[in-house]
Amino acid sequence: MTAPIAPGAHILVRDAVWRVVQVNRTSIGTPAWHVVGVSEIVRDQEAIFLKEYEPNVEVLDPAETELALDASPGHRDGLLYMESLLRDVPPMGPELHVGHQAAMDVLPYQLDPARQALQQPRQRILIADAVGLGKTLEAGVLLSELIRRGKGKRILVATTKSMLTQFQKEMWCRFSIPLVRLDSQGLHRIRAQIPTNHNPFHHFDRTIISIDTLKQNNAFRTHVERAWWDVIVIDEAHNVAARGGGRSQRNRIAEILASRSDALILLSATPHDGKARSFASLMNMLDPTAIANPDDYTRDEIDGLFVRRFKKDVAEQVKEAFPEREIAEAHATASPEEEAAFDGLTALRFKDLDRGGGAHMLVKTGLAKALFSSPIACSRQLVAPLRRDRVRALLPDDFFPRRRDEEIRAPSAVLSDAAALLKGDLRDDIEALSELAERLEAIGPQQFSKYQKLLQIIGDKKRGFGWSPRKTDDRLVIFSERIETLKWLEQQLTADLKLKPAQVVLMHGGLSDTDQQAIVEDFGNERAKV
Repeated sequence: MTAPIAPGAHILVRDAVWRVVQVNRTSIGTPAWHVVGVSEIVRDQEAIFLKEYEPNVEVLDPAETELALDASPGHRDGLLYMESLLRDVPPMGPELHVGHQAAMDVLPYQLDPARQALQQPRQRILIADAVGLGKTLEAGVLLSELIRRGKGKRILVATTKSMLTQFQKEMWCRFSIPLVRLDSQGLHRIRAQIPTNHNPFHHFDRTIISIDTLKQNNAFRTHVERAWWDVIVIDEAHNVAARGGGRSQRNRIAEILASRSDALILLSATPHDGKARSFASLMNMLDPTAIANPDDYTRDEIDGLFVRRFKKDVAEQVKEAFPEREIAEAHATASPEEEAAFDGLTALRFKDLDRGGGAHMLVKTGLAKALFSSPIACSRQLVAPLRRDRVRALLPDDFFPRRRDEEIRAPSAVLSDAAALLKGDLRDDIEALSELAERLEAIGPQQFSKYQKLLQIIGDKKRGFGWSPRKTDDRLVIFSERIETLKWLEQQLTADLKLKPAQVVLMHGGLSDTDQQAIVEDFGNERAKV
């Protein structure tokens, strides 16, 4: 074997025929052949052979190919062979070939994003349809088409922790696209099984991972920078946009991901926060050359980079597919204790905590939002000013460690103790917060009107759900904006509804991805105690 082996040649190695697709050189100058299997046992498998370890490579000469007559009835074998070759030819153009055949009730508008993306030289698009229109399915259609065209061998999906399993199931059950879940535990398990200097993203071609897992570990970020994918999908893309002129960790990792693939699919029902620069950051991920001025651009500059529809835009197509959501407002009259707490909050005027102009308005706004969630959430937030560096420096070093349990029980006592150690205007401000905390602590479950209304809605058969803990197939989900409120509800509902501890489960973004998914699965499991 004197002539060098060129791409396109067929070689016989280890009793199997391979097609050479690329020839590189190792660090010592010897050839490294990148091949794809041709023989039945290795068909479509990829491998790399090094010359120094494969001394008996045989190059197959096309001139020595033996031609045989097709003796099958009607030349059936030959026709089937030609058909198989034609099916292996990647299709061209924007026409859909496989995406519309997914396990779903296809609606015409759900195919539009794939057609639009396939018309572009690089399939990079923001799918920004409203909630409920099926953005995940639209992404699956486009992924299927890219795979059919040979452009989807390596796929990475980055989503939120709570959506990992749902997205993974949708891709597999509807489009037969397997995604290996690299959650926090899975990544550490894989890293323990592979050599230290190996990239875990090179071990699986199609993976799904939480964007938070990527941002929290610098090692993972380094691995991302050294990997390459054919397609990257970023779900809930509004979370990775640049906000307020700054760059968050999510935004940084998303920009890295955007540069590590040919095709990029962004999904978001709320991509625009009203600020041109924020939306421009998403468009720049798709095409860095599209927008000249991120503060002033027109729709024509980003035309073709996004799809945005609302339910009214596709009303004729959906018809009965999306029934109207029934929303019932519930009103509760505030108790005297709640009125007193709100009056105290409204009357707050800071002398020292409002340094820097309107900072006191931010403090009051945050307290108001917490109060509308629950009194307990507001009272816990009252202690936050004590943890500011400027205030904390005036308190003893052991103030917070010594009073952490006390803070949980009575924020008013913590604030009162802190005020006794401070002087001047700052002392007056902390005393005002302590007085407000006392008003909030006077609001018990009976005085908490919104909670009493919730109990009525849950248990009242005439004006509510008529829910009973004995009905294991009848389950409730209660949302709240504050984790402190959720924790309080968990304890209070367990007591008032006479539930067992396992029947009420707390779920929030601070839990790990595996814990969140376990809760979701238990909620859907009829035999679970939730």
